[in-house]
Amino acid sequence: MKGIWKYSHLLPQIEDNCKITLGEGETPLVRSRRLGPAMGLDNLYFKLEMVNPSGSYKDRFAASAVSDLLQQKMRFCLATSSGNTGAALAAYCAAADIKCFLTVVDGAPAGKMKQMQVYGCETLMVKDFGKNGDVTKAVMADLQKTAESFGTAVQISAYQYSPVGMAGVQTIAYEIAENMLNTTDHVFSPAGGGGLTLAVVKGFNKWQDATPGYRVPKVHCVQPVGNDTISGALRKGFANAEEITASTTAISGLQVPSVLDGNDVITMCRAAKGTGYTVADELIYQSQQELATQEGIFCEPAGAVALAGLKNALANNEINENDTIVCLVTGHGFKDAVSADNISIGAVNYYFMDGAESFEYINSRINTIL
Repeated sequence: MKGIWKYSHLLPQIEDNCKITLGEGETPLVRSRRLGPAMGLDNLYFKLEMVNPSGSYKDRFAASAVSDLLQQKMRFCLATSSGNTGAALAAYCAAADIKCFLTVVDGAPAGKMKQMQVYGCETLMVKDFGKNGDVTKAVMADLQKTAESFGTAVQISAYQYSPVGMAGVQTIAYEIAENMLNTTDHVFSPAGGGGLTLAVVKGFNKWQDATPGYRVPKVHCVQPVGNDTISGALRKGFANAEEITASTTAISGLQVPSVLDGNDVITMCRAAKGTGYTVADELIYQSQQELATQEGIFCEPAGAVALAGLKNALANNEINENDTIVCLVTGHGFKDAVSADNISIGAVNYYFMDGAESFEYINSRINTIL
């Protein structure tokens, strides 16, 4: 079967008639043509998760989570999201004929909200949810209580809440391991609550268990400075993640002030010899621009966080020029089109030119690059 179910032997047991797929997974692993060489790296790769059906790696989560709901004969899905999880769940619930209800974080991008609604789910945005720690805790508690009253669980892309769904995310590691064999030295992963990073480490470990001799790469956790719950603690040698009062980063999808999977991320990344990196929003936007203009990869800001972390690693002399590196590019730029306003490419647009003027302008511009 296609999609994540290619790895059924490494996933939770789901009956074949309950397995939902929209063709998620098997995403491209593209070698950098310009950014890598410019940074002195000949073996830099980008894992393009934005080409999944709904535009992010969360489709892997949704495929597994919704299939599990089908197996449980649930008629609805109750979930919370900052955007991408919601869009993915809405899409897969539509395919499975399951009603989807989503509580969305305050400030979720309009594009992501519209995408959820197009699939037919019902959305509710809660003030300060995802920004304020106390509000976030209260909302999560209420959601869990509601789900339990109907004999189900809240679908959240974190092992703490949805381990079956997160098992689907582990297929990212399976694909990297299968495609690159034993050559990967480093994987840089963006983190909010840490679920993706934890899934990648767990995936590599599980692949190693099934493939004697496989070497697990170093997996690094990268967070915006304004949401440093895990990365700083990992780098400083702390045992546990640190909850913050409020997330101050503008990077959608990574505004998660609570710990969630953070403690396990620290334990497992450290065991994999990985570390943490915190990056400024400005560096993230710069990396988003460079991916677009130098690699042809248009991702949302969260999708550029891994590259920003790699830049910090290079500045710290923690990467060798011959290392093979994979940066996870997690979501499509169309997910957060407003963020493109932060990308200044120096383009000049002239309107209302007549034909002669426009061709004269084009000729002059071409001559400047010849």
